[in-house]
Amino acid sequence: MASRLDDSVSPYLLAHADNPVDWWPWGEDAFAEARRRDVPIFVSIGYATCHWCHVMARESFSDPEIAQLLGDAVVSIKVDREEHPGVDAAFLAAASAFTPNLGWPLSVFATPDGEVFFAGTYFPPIDAQGHPSFRRVVAAVVDAWTNRREQAVATGAAIADAIRSGVSSSGDGGVPDAAAIGRAVQAMRAAEDPQNGGFGSAPKFPVAPTLLFLLEAGADDLAARTLERLASSDLRDPVDGGFFRYATQADWSVPHYERMLYDNALLLDAYTRAWVHDPSRGWAADAAAGIARFLLDTLRVPGGGFASGQDSESTVQGERSEGGYYALAAEERRVEQAPALDRKVLTGWNGLAIGALARAGTVFAVDAWLTAAVEASDLLVATHVRGDGSLVRASLDGRPSTAVAALEDHGMFASALLAVGLAAERPDLVSRGREVLDAVLGDDGDLHEPGGGDPELVTRGLALAGDPSEGAYPSGRSACAEAAFDLYVLTGEQHYRAVAERVVASVADLAESSPVSFGTSLRVVSRLGEDLLQIMVVRPLGVEHRSDALSVAASRDARATVSVSVSVETARDLAARGFSLFAAREPIGDLSTAFVCRDFVCRLPVTEKRSLEAALAGAL
Repeated sequence: MASRLDDSVSPYLLAHADNPVDWWPWGEDAFAEARRRDVPIFVSIGYATCHWCHVMARESFSDPEIAQLLGDAVVSIKVDREEHPGVDAAFLAAASAFTPNLGWPLSVFATPDGEVFFAGTYFPPIDAQGHPSFRRVVAAVVDAWTNRREQAVATGAAIADAIRSGVSSSGDGGVPDAAAIGRAVQAMRAAEDPQNGGFGSAPKFPVAPTLLFLLEAGADDLAARTLERLASSDLRDPVDGGFFRYATQADWSVPHYERMLYDNALLLDAYTRAWVHDPSRGWAADAAAGIARFLLDTLRVPGGGFASGQDSESTVQGERSEGGYYALAAEERRVEQAPALDRKVLTGWNGLAIGALARAGTVFAVDAWLTAAVEASDLLVATHVRGDGSLVRASLDGRPSTAVAALEDHGMFASALLAVGLAAERPDLVSRGREVLDAVLGDDGDLHEPGGGDPELVTRGLALAGDPSEGAYPSGRSACAEAAFDLYVLTGEQHYRAVAERVVASVADLAESSPVSFGTSLRVVSRLGEDLLQIMVVRPLGVEHRSDALSVAASRDARATVSVSVSVETARDLAARGFSLFAAREPIGDLSTAFVCRDFVCRLPVTEKRSLEAALAGAL
């Protein structure tokens, strides 16, 4: 009999398709089956590059006896957290009532209505080190459902009510001021590991959003120390150039060897920015080139998009190994099979990569990087934007997922389209970026999940409205805030600025109390608190960006809120599309012409590099 997972677009689910467990994909059919049988649901959440997910799959989900036990007792649902981030967030919130050590695989037992009455993470096949075996856990769940159902249902209802009452997407604190930004920076200085860089002790994550905030908030030295240490650490693969997800030791050694698209995209942005701040930082340029090589040579999939990540496990010399492949030199790797890719293409994470490659390609004048960003953009516009303008969350080999797109997809993809559209002079992509963000802006001036969120969660009242949590990459709301601010800078339309302000105001208290965990929100706060410095170079037809000294100088100015070089034809097109920053920007004669503006008020145009430098000095 064919597995219900055979048609999935998730490599994680496909890897479980031949398990003896009778898996159901996430959806109403699974809930209906649980109601019909009057049994709980078991929701197992993970992702393709998750090491402990592989371990539990081998130990428990491949065991026929455990499969039979699950089949008799529950309806088992397998979820890819990357395909269904809203589902993951909702069940993580519920699981926090049972364990402080959240992670993946996430193992959740719930009523047929989805209300959680027991949860944990990895369970071993036999009792070990104080952890109950998975068999014993399932047996306890069966006993609770059979003999103490009223208590189990009450527990699930109480947790669900607590989550519903705690959900809020707005705040009354207002946008944090410069003093709050200063306190956040000071808190990060206090948390810095002075010997190894980074923040706190093991395990150590690169927290790229936080580093990007520090680079823009007057704490370049703090960010640079961590970035330089990371560039020479074991967290970076010396062969492929990509970075692993995190290190288990404070000195960045003994990595957790999966490599994720979001980490590498955001770190590419950070290293590019660090080099723009100080071009003598050869380590920053080298690290940026290595990441770009990893994205193009390893993670790029046929057609131009980027895979979600690369596994930590592989077979080396006939033996399964976590990280063993990465210990090999380049010539040794050629005779071994590389760790598998999670070939799923996610709209939001691809947006992070597209934007980073577009910016790095422009700054370092590497055409291949910008070309890759354009190709990925065109692929996603063609395959991830439906006829009605709505977004697809994920695809595999061109097949779209049924999962609803999330706020993060809209925010990250919108920002990417603005960046690559300007860098490649594609006004159609810039306009598309605006449309992508506008799709989640409500008449009330707030952001709204497409369709209200995952339909199964919405039906059961379990959806988290605008989950504000950040970490290794921006939350959906903070990603949209970044895109909204970018649109404000390009259009001058105040409602975009108001959206960004509303978002950061809603998390102001959280960001100040835990600044390392809210890097993107703090970055938006920092940008909102500064005067806009807008630099535009308009070139006559036939003059290329990379051969134009004025354009190159403008693109590498670290002080600019936005710096862009376009042909006069592109400037006119963008102005006609409503991007008012480009209105009436004409070159002087046959010379490239720079316009330096402070909050949309522009100085006289200049045509020489030294005049541009003088204009910038006068605008600061």
